[in-house]
Amino acid sequence: MKLLRVGTAGAERPALLDRDGTLRDLSALVPDIDGDLLADASALARVRAAAESPGVLPALDPEGLRIGPPLGRIGKIVCIGLNYHDHAAETGAEIPAEPILFLKAPDTVVGPDDTVLVPRGSRKTDWEVELAVVVGRTARYLETAEEGLAHVAGYAVAHDVSEREFQIERGGTWDKGKNCETFNPLGPWLVTADEVPDPQALPLRLWVNGELKQDGSTAGQIFPVGEVVRYLSHFMTLRPGDVINTGTPAGVAMGRPEPKPYLRAGDVVELEVGGLGRQRQELKDA
Repeated sequence: MKLLRVGTAGAERPALLDRDGTLRDLSALVPDIDGDLLADASALARVRAAAESPGVLPALDPEGLRIGPPLGRIGKIVCIGLNYHDHAAETGAEIPAEPILFLKAPDTVVGPDDTVLVPRGSRKTDWEVELAVVVGRTARYLETAEEGLAHVAGYAVAHDVSEREFQIERGGTWDKGKNCETFNPLGPWLVTADEVPDPQALPLRLWVNGELKQDGSTAGQIFPVGEVVRYLSHFMTLRPGDVINTGTPAGVAMGRPEPKPYLRAGDVVELEVGGLGRQRQELKDA
């Protein structure tokens, strides 16, 4: 299923994109697309049955209807740094022996086509297309990557916007360059795991002002999705509705020759992950 949330920011309602591409209203069936729904097999079964029954779910007119983040009440966003062989190479970093972890606050999340704000004083705002993993079952001390995959509810497109000066040059941890307002567009859909048979075979692409900047595949991940979930479960409890951003392939501004083409107000970024949809953001000054 392709689950999403539509409407004005803070007042989104649950919806579904059916097999024919028609937008369907789920608000009479479930209160929201969130961790509670993803953890409830019977509720998901009701949604699936309604989606496959003609006339049960009312159609929505998509004209002028904002698409919000596909997941509400996100618990935490755990991010994996330097998780692609080619991205590590372009930045001159060694291949990490274990996954590099940092956190993003849930309030960085905006819709896939919402405005992204360039922070005040920023000189190095960068782009990063990523595969986002949405947790569907509580995970503690998992033993295998196969168990890790079994705890995944679905997948989405994420844009891990980053301010490199804040992240790298201002001391402390990476978090200060990762948690600026609007720095995690998510969506348009949460695609359930049954529609993504191999999360290590997904193309990722990103354009800035129409120019292709990133063109990679999740096959290039150093630590694949199942292993990332397994690994994280030994350091924290993963709960339904948590999100994992799994890293970005080569092609970011930081990895390019001087003068590096960092983002500015007025730029337009478009990105996609195969089968998971497409985003478009115009940048403005904060």
